[in-house]
Amino acid sequence: MTLSSMLIGVAIMFAVTYSTRTLGLLLIRKPIRNRFIRSFLYYLPYSVLAVMVFPSMLFASVSLWAGIAGSLVALVLAFFRRGLLIVSLASIATVFFVEILLLFLC
Repeated sequence: MTLSSMLIGVAIMFAVTYSTRTLGLLLIRKPIRNRFIRSFLYYLPYSVLAVMVFPSMLFASVSLWAGIAGSLVALVLAFFRRGLLIVSLASIATVFFVEILLLFLC
């Protein structure tokens, strides 16, 4: 991944996050009472971020299996509400060990 592609990704994430938050403030004068629309506006930036990050998680390593293992470890630890540092370090360690294991097996 090059610096220019990372900067483009950050700019897209900023634009999506900023536009969803500000358009609601600029276009709607009264409070939003609909639970569906409020939930949609709240979770939209997180879902866009997840869609942009998830393919990179799988294909950033040498092996697809290492990316899948790291993603599964991250999902399980996040499900059990571990902190971001613990989740990221555990998934990085998992990818590292799976790649080492695959290197010795092949």
